[in-house]
Amino acid sequence: MLDFLFEQYKNASTTQILLESIAFVFGIVSVICAKKESIWVYPTGLISTVITVYLLYQAKYFGDMTMNFYYSIMSIYGWYKWMSKSNEPDLKITRTTNKEKIIGIGLFFLTLLITYLVYVFFDYKLEFVNYIDIFTSGIFFTGMWYMALKKIENWTLWIIGDCIAVPLFWYRGLGMLSLQYLIFTILAILAYLEWKKILNSYSQK
Repeated sequence: MLDFLFEQYKNASTTQILLESIAFVFGIVSVICAKKESIWVYPTGLISTVITVYLLYQAKYFGDMTMNFYYSIMSIYGWYKWMSKSNEPDLKITRTTNKEKIIGIGLFFLTLLITYLVYVFFDYKLEFVNYIDIFTSGIFFTGMWYMALKKIENWTLWIIGDCIAVPLFWYRGLGMLSLQYLIFTILAILAYLEWKKILNSYSQK
């Protein structure tokens, strides 16, 4: 198990290992902060995603790169939304409205299209795993938007996407990323349960 996790790093530079370690730690911290409704979810997540964009570009995983680029943009948007006091002084956890569900579906398919076009732009030969990558990109980006609005459904999408990402990265031989997404899955389940408890407490008041 340990040999598989670290085999990929035997020829890696010190800089790459350091950057991956930083992205790994800040990614985990970001999910923990999201679970606790802490605004630190966004600055910590931003550090992780910006580093990951660079690393994935170097590795030519353009679908994942696009997904993390979206994360960076959505982290800035979510950071603004959670800090904004003008229109929504107390942004609370809620469920998605019908309108938000429709927008979410639209974002999902738009992300699929954009991620596919990124692969085409880089003239990359698409294989089956790349289509899975494109699919998870749509799930994760929609989840980021729902998180920015504090919609509990964001965790459902994270759980689905993470469960797909774990074997995907394992298949690619990226043991550390596979482990990271396994941790993400566990944290997302715990976060969903915690947010659901908070949401239920609102209805009891």
